[in-house]
Amino acid sequence: MIQFGTLNTESQPAGNPLTQKVKEHIHVLILGSGPAGYTAAIYAARANLKPVLYQGLQAGGQLTTTTEVENFPGYPDGVTGPEMMVDLQKQAERFGTEVRWGLATATDFTGPKHKVWIDEDFLIEADAVIIATGATAKYLGLESEEKFKGSGVSACATCDGFFYRGQDVAVVGGGDTAAEEATYLAGLCRKVYLIVRKPYLRASKAMQDRVTRTANIEVLYEHVTKEIVGGQTVEGVILTNSKGEEVRKDITGFFVAIGHEPNSDIFAPYVDRDETGYIITVPGTTKTNVPGVFACGDVQDKHYRQAVTAAGSGCMAALDTERFLG
Repeated sequence: MIQFGTLNTESQPAGNPLTQKVKEHIHVLILGSGPAGYTAAIYAARANLKPVLYQGLQAGGQLTTTTEVENFPGYPDGVTGPEMMVDLQKQAERFGTEVRWGLATATDFTGPKHKVWIDEDFLIEADAVIIATGATAKYLGLESEEKFKGSGVSACATCDGFFYRGQDVAVVGGGDTAAEEATYLAGLCRKVYLIVRKPYLRASKAMQDRVTRTANIEVLYEHVTKEIVGGQTVEGVILTNSKGEEVRKDITGFFVAIGHEPNSDIFAPYVDRDETGYIITVPGTTKTNVPGVFACGDVQDKHYRQAVTAAGSGCMAALDTERFLG
């Protein structure tokens, strides 16, 4: 069975995909160009596996939307997300990785060789595939939210909370992720508003207790975000309460914690995934249920979602691939 991506559901590979001829054979194919993908490429290239890496829809991954990265080892003065991804790409290319622009849109992992369609009609056959397609943070869909991304709007408190020390911020969401983000920020910020659409938290009892025990977290139940306001950066948020009244809170940071969506649809039904779409790997490895197919980074990590942990799992994927190919 051929599984197609969801970016363009009205199109399919040209002609009959089952009869398409392979246009290129690749020893190691890496899908994704975030820290996981590039680190896998560095290690695979150094092992003389001749990797080819396709960057995907967003070259550099989520870090290209981050202005400052200060928690990645090796950058004592910090670095912007785009600059760091350029550095990783150059390092991968230095050892012989071929980096290409293109998006994987379909897969067929039923045979001994793994088939992947790039941009719907270029069919590649690979001895091994490393999936590093990441996950996409869910946003509210507000125009003002888009305007302030990287300038006060973030989807990662662990990544960006440091920049808001001693300031007032808001977190939107009612699940475990939102509760975790709020309690983390409470250790850095003067005040944290937790904006919850429902009249209760969906978070686990333990996380709810942590929130209620934290003095500088104020939970705003039955509030919905209407607009984020400011000049060059975020200066406040306009909320609507259950009575239809507008409420403004002055903040400098707005953190969206309503979940992530792993970019894994095109690998089903071959690769096992959990109920939310994260690829399942053998504990302690990057091996999937399909021999020769490995997964690393945020597409299989729902817990940490950090650049450094993604890079570490990229290293693991390359080493697992090298051992598989023998």
